[in-house]
Amino acid sequence: MTGNNPFEKLDKAFENRVRLQIMSVLMANERYDFNSLKELLGITDGNLASHLKALEKDEYILVNKTFVGRKPNTNYEATKKGKQAFEQHLNALEQLIRLQKGI
Repeated sequence: MTGNNPFEKLDKAFENRVRLQIMSVLMANERYDFNSLKELLGITDGNLASHLKALEKDEYILVNKTFVGRKPNTNYEATKKGKQAFEQHLNALEQLIRLQKGI
């Protein structure tokens, strides 16, 4: 039953807890800045940066770098591709749960 197997629809990009959290935040907010994400998720700069880079490489997020006065400000937003991938991942999880419950 390939093609109808919900496990095949899960996206490896979201298997990691931090990337799942980042995308959840970006799905609920138009954009979010680096320091706010870091504070919200309670992780280090390096850890957050590596997960953001992975999502950017998959074209799931856009990086917007601006300056507020003389201070750099980096914001992130989910791309259309990222939103679709995340919704498909969540749908596959829901399908797995329904299958386990026999619904």
